[in-house]
Amino acid sequence: MPRPKTTLRQLSYFVALADTGSFTRAAEQMGVSQPSLSQQIRALEAIIGAPLFERGAQAILTPLGRDLLDRARSILLDVTDLEEVRATAADTLVGTIRLGVSPTLGAYLMPSLVARLHRAHPALRVHVREGLPTALAAGLSSGLHDLVLAQLPVPGRGLHSERLFRELLHVTMAADHPLRTKACITLADLRGANLLTLMPEYRLAEQVAAIALEVGANVLRDYEGTSLDAIRQMAGMGMGLALLPDLYVHQEIREGDDVVVRPVKGGRYYREIGLLWREGAGRAPAFGLIANLLRAVAA
Repeated sequence: MPRPKTTLRQLSYFVALADTGSFTRAAEQMGVSQPSLSQQIRALEAIIGAPLFERGAQAILTPLGRDLLDRARSILLDVTDLEEVRATAADTLVGTIRLGVSPTLGAYLMPSLVARLHRAHPALRVHVREGLPTALAAGLSSGLHDLVLAQLPVPGRGLHSERLFRELLHVTMAADHPLRTKACITLADLRGANLLTLMPEYRLAEQVAAIALEVGANVLRDYEGTSLDAIRQMAGMGMGLALLPDLYVHQEIREGDDVVVRPVKGGRYYREIGLLWREGAGRAPAFGLIANLLRAVAA
């Protein structure tokens, strides 16, 4: 008698149960009855030859279940990518694309990008979700996102990184700061200065720390902002200098505001912005088109 084989349905149910921790919620998520889901989980465990979940009030993965979870996700993602190659053969920009975006970028690029995509490709839907860089990378690897727009580098294996553009960083200060009289800021001007920063989860925070080390400035760890608006406001209160990205400066700061902005001499400091997707993604041609649109939007 032939040995039963693992099915994609079983793997889908396994991942859903691992994610929800509940047979009831997993069954609802998959659109099946709870007995049907339970039966498929038992069948998978019989094929594996060991329990994948501890049975109780909550479905908790066994050590073996934890080991198999990433492999199951990877198999399901590979199948999805394979199906997308076929589905997008005629038109690469159709269906739904799930885009994860860093909060330091989304508000300044997404409106124009989504509008252009809607005009040129009305059959395409873009679902945008903001998140911290570490969560975005994890979401891309797990299949929560199809694309991620973020400051580079983004850690993670099996990811394709498409460099889009360089974004200059500008020194932002209170309107009465002594450096306001200078046309541009030199590295010597930053020596000994107090630099405001975002939470350490942001790549920009790492960059500010590296700049502070290079020029001999101090990073104010007691005043870590949760957004670019937060550190801009702290700069306006005279708490320190902020290094703010070009897109934010041009869209959010106006002459006569509580802060003034000065460039760094020679455009020395900038951040790299990129678009990432999983290597081997079936919709890679479509993602390349979106990358080109983002370059045009940021220009």
